[in-house]
Amino acid sequence: MKIVIAGAGEMGSHLARMLSGHGHDITIVDSDQKLLSEVGSLADVITVEGDSTTFATLRRASVRRCDLFIAVNHEENVNIVAAMLAKKLGAKKSIARIDNNEYLEPNNKEVFIDMGIDYLFYPEKVAAREVINLLGHTSTTEYVDFSSGKLSLVVFRLEPASPLVGTDPGASEEDDAPLGYRTVAITRCGQTIIPRSGEQLAEGDVVYIIARQDAVSEVMEFSGRSNVEIKNMMILGGSRIGIRIATELQSEVNIKLVDYNADKAYRLAEMLDKTLIINEDGRNTEAMLEEGLANMDAFVAVTGRSETNILAAMLARQMGVKKVIAEVENLNYINLAESIGIDTIINKKLVTASNIFRFTMSTDVQAIKCLTGSDAEVLEFIVKPNSPATKARIRDWGLPEDVIVGGIVRGDKAFIAVGNMEVNPYDRVVIFAMPASVSKVGYFFN
Repeated sequence: MKIVIAGAGEMGSHLARMLSGHGHDITIVDSDQKLLSEVGSLADVITVEGDSTTFATLRRASVRRCDLFIAVNHEENVNIVAAMLAKKLGAKKSIARIDNNEYLEPNNKEVFIDMGIDYLFYPEKVAAREVINLLGHTSTTEYVDFSSGKLSLVVFRLEPASPLVGTDPGASEEDDAPLGYRTVAITRCGQTIIPRSGEQLAEGDVVYIIARQDAVSEVMEFSGRSNVEIKNMMILGGSRIGIRIATELQSEVNIKLVDYNADKAYRLAEMLDKTLIINEDGRNTEAMLEEGLANMDAFVAVTGRSETNILAAMLARQMGVKKVIAEVENLNYINLAESIGIDTIINKKLVTASNIFRFTMSTDVQAIKCLTGSDAEVLEFIVKPNSPATKARIRDWGLPEDVIVGGIVRGDKAFIAVGNMEVNPYDRVVIFAMPASVSKVGYFFN
């Protein structure tokens, strides 16, 4: 697929590296030659220097022949104009990053479709939604619903008390009895493992379990940690993510929002009438303790600096806060942050990748989730009539070694997949795959 990315900042360069690794033909456009040089040294891409809102630059980027145009510049107005022009010049699909929730309202979305923009995405809104979801499942580090919650992906680190330590997650592979859940991936020492029979789970492993709706609470207990009701929460950073979290939760939870910028703190106080706004530096240990950090049920660090978020989250962890979430935008810091005990990492690049990746698949994909702290990706497909998947049992499909079928949704019923199962047309199938095999998986359902 020929893809043009407008914007060589952090998000654009991450997308360029990820998509070029999947064999796509990538062109990246930016007016900053230094950013283009950095991307060009890290990924196999064509770079075009220029303003992505001008016809001349878009023509040099061969937008008229591209299958997908992605606008991820810092300015949303630039993205909207670039995406609109790209579609008018011949791009088959055109999508733009925005930072205004008003644009996503149903009536307003139609306006953008009429302008030629196929899809708008707001990374901060999706990231905030993930945080809110995780605050409802405090014993997990990641939690994703598929098919309206009929299947769920539950992710957690194994504590010494977990009954899963020492067990074989692949033992259920040949089990004929209906399963309520199944371990579909493990991360250990920074490496992702698709478990097969004979693998043993160890303390400290991060396990990825696909579960039916009726088995989720049982799976949660396997973490060795109890779920905590969130009554008191502190948010560090009056960023867009912090504001959205406070806006949605301030009627249900006692929230303190800390920001070091006095002017912003005054504006936040006017905007968030049920949230206590505190003008302090989150790196100041004494100030944070005076503001009651040790009494919080949850701490969410979402400033614009990964280092600040990690340090503040470490302090919260030491103070005994039960649920700690940090936004870590520097991908190199994710494993470090997880290794020092931070429960959950939020990363806008991975959130964006999950939103965009499905547009690059040749098969219709209902959902894709790029996982934090793991190379694996989770995909939800709808099985087409007469596709290869309908003609044999799962064990006979010939799937690559680094792919595993997690579960199947058929109408109102959900099943955890085992080798002797068959799938029917229009079933929804949840697949775990390593990056090298993601592009091969669609064949089975097309």
